[in-house]
Amino acid sequence: MMRSRRHGRTGVRSNEASTGRRIGRSILIGVVLCLITVVGISCGDSSESTTPEPATTASPSAAPSNTVWLCRPGLADNPCESDLTTTVVAADGTSTTESATPAEDPPIDCFYVYPTVSGQETVNANLQIDPEEIQIAINQAARFSQVCKVYAPTYRQFTLKAISTGGTTAAAFDLAYGDVLSAWQDYLAHYNNGRGVVLIGHSQGTMMLIRLVASEIDPNPSVLRRLVSALLIGGNVTVAAGKDIGGAFQNIPACRSADQTGCVVAYSSFNQPPPPDTMFGGAHIGPPGSEQAGKNVEVLCVNPASLSGGTGALQPYYATAPFPGMLGALLGTLPPSPTPWVAYPGLYTAHCESSGGANWLQIDTTNIAGDQRPVAAQSMGPAWGLHLHDINIALGNLVDLVRQQAGAFSE
Repeated sequence: MMRSRRHGRTGVRSNEASTGRRIGRSILIGVVLCLITVVGISCGDSSESTTPEPATTASPSAAPSNTVWLCRPGLADNPCESDLTTTVVAADGTSTTESATPAEDPPIDCFYVYPTVSGQETVNANLQIDPEEIQIAINQAARFSQVCKVYAPTYRQFTLKAISTGGTTAAAFDLAYGDVLSAWQDYLAHYNNGRGVVLIGHSQGTMMLIRLVASEIDPNPSVLRRLVSALLIGGNVTVAAGKDIGGAFQNIPACRSADQTGCVVAYSSFNQPPPPDTMFGGAHIGPPGSEQAGKNVEVLCVNPASLSGGTGALQPYYATAPFPGMLGALLGTLPPSPTPWVAYPGLYTAHCESSGGANWLQIDTTNIAGDQRPVAAQSMGPAWGLHLHDINIALGNLVDLVRQQAGAFSE
């Protein structure tokens, strides 16, 4: 959600804000118990079956498998190749228009797995492509089309309802992961052709990709050499304490320069120090007996605005279309814009910070005199920080990084 500087209020009506807070609290209760099901531990039972409804969207006729592609080169109405025209708003309120288009023949691919967005009523979503999946692909993945061919599978993720009711299970996670794994294998077999690939995930998408990387890429040299980088945002990637490697992966270090490849960028963003019950940044997160409990690991923070450390300026880009469904009340609305995108250069700086056993990306507002641009707010509470903004608040930095890594990988 974006907060107005001028009025100090959220950018949506009061009843929507109240709804958003109720949704946030419900989701928080469920995810506190279930976020780390990536280690295969059941977080609770549900009276609902985890068996999804049959897919109602057919696989594209050109695809040689059962993968339902949300984004893939050649698809009609591909959300990852949508209009990127941007209104760039300066601190003094003046604006310019920035043009950008998908690359015709980029040298690398991107494999994107979206976060929890499904508003379906079952524990696991089916494979129907709903408005939420379309809009999140636009919000998070479309701008990468400037530098890579974007592949994004639809998967039977556990839904917002499942999380809010505490009904997710290891079986629900495994069902979702099975779709991601199958899509990855389909991509490698039929589309990759030895090209470099960037993995991009957020939240539940990052959980899926952590498991995929650990099992399918990290221990497999022939696939590992194709990894340009992994952008695993908002999902608690671990490393050995005080190190840039170890923990989740044994052969994939943190990215510390823009020309480094085969590396990982991971962070969770907060605009104030996270509380002891933080959802992100603390290696203590997870039920007793989980992979992280008692291990000498910490959560990795890589600043996308300054990979080697220190403070850097963020390049936030936001899609201006309202987000559909349940998450729309949490995300709020932006001021009217004549273009599909808006950018707010110079609004934030970021640096990695450590305290109380947590590592996070600290987001600071520059507080330029007279600046009336909307500011990201903790719409789901302090334990979540700026989770809903993790990618968009640094989207320009991430796209620029992939552009540079693509060049280094191709040399």
